[in-house]
Amino acid sequence: MSSQPATDRNGARTSLRLLLPPGGTALPLRIAVLAPPWIPVPPGGYGGIEAVVELLCEGLMARGHDVTLFAAPGSRSTARVHALLEDAHPDAIGSALHDSDHVACAWEEVEQAAARGQPFHVVHDHSAFTALAMADRVGVPVVHTIHGAFDRDTTRFYRRHGHKATLVAISRSQAASAPTGVRIAAVVPNPVAVDRWALKTDKEEYVLWIGRMAPVKGAHLAIEAARLAGRALVLAGPVQTGHEQYFREKIEPHIDGLRVRYVGEVGGAAKQRLYANARALLMPIRWPEPFGMVMLEALASGTPVIAFPEGAATEIVIDGENGMLVSDESEMARAIDQMGAIGAIDPARCRASVAERYDIAVTATGYERVYRYAAGVALASAALAPHIQPNRDLRASGHSVR
Repeated sequence: MSSQPATDRNGARTSLRLLLPPGGTALPLRIAVLAPPWIPVPPGGYGGIEAVVELLCEGLMARGHDVTLFAAPGSRSTARVHALLEDAHPDAIGSALHDSDHVACAWEEVEQAAARGQPFHVVHDHSAFTALAMADRVGVPVVHTIHGAFDRDTTRFYRRHGHKATLVAISRSQAASAPTGVRIAAVVPNPVAVDRWALKTDKEEYVLWIGRMAPVKGAHLAIEAARLAGRALVLAGPVQTGHEQYFREKIEPHIDGLRVRYVGEVGGAAKQRLYANARALLMPIRWPEPFGMVMLEALASGTPVIAFPEGAATEIVIDGENGMLVSDESEMARAIDQMGAIGAIDPARCRASVAERYDIAVTATGYERVYRYAAGVALASAALAPHIQPNRDLRASGHSVR
């Protein structure tokens, strides 16, 4: 089976005007979701993709689909979980050895399911690059979510291999940055389970930065902004392999336990408390970040986001409503001061701003439409949520998206 939507004998894309089964109900799909091999689902601490996969599987199961999750050992899900390797590999993220081993085992499981007469309708890939490169080697259509930014190397990769799957971007910003020749089928945002984040309207005085200790994430810029504002800053997140020198030189000298506290990698209730109590989340990024789950988690907790206008921050942050978009550390410091004013940003509105646009149901509905497009299976009766942005491929297929 081709991993691409149907074409006619001349190779032109055919119209996928698919009819609902009798009675108006949609045919449930058999979906294989391929997570990365590095960190279990859900992640115990830092793990953006793994958190997305957990919620997506939950949303798809709630919609009545049969979902198998191929993931690292130790993973848990409402979906059927199949660990392909003997161990998780959190300290070897990006390893070609583990990635290729993981994908090869997944492809074998997909083929065996077909041999048993229970084929998957679609494979949804969230892993690194091997699965996309080999997507035309498996007899099931592949949907591939692009979780990273386009740079010189990934541009070459997606130009060479992107046609082998249906590509989905996670923000309009990311989709707009796609290089010529790389076709994005749709934009479907990452989800957040709003009701799992405690809403607190009475904030403490500290501001928060949370993420990987990498230069592009801007922890050093958050330190400067907080210093200019005279506010205490809490830093949270892992120091991953390759970023030790950055942490040692740019971050560690400022940690004094008072004005700048570093609490390491956090998860669970501790992470929720950090978000809920913070005056604001700082996002001083200097790269086109495709999404930014920390922004959704903070907003779900009623905590406004102060961000540089890079990447998806310009979509997630509604300036003056759930946070502020600022150009540099000086403006960020002034925005921090404004957050102290009574009624500056309403915590309840912060929470509502993500519930309206990034709920699990929004993401699950969007992906369901993409799966049916890729696999040529009858469409669901539910329309795409307004926030889901299809490209001309889905529009050309004859599907209504509003």
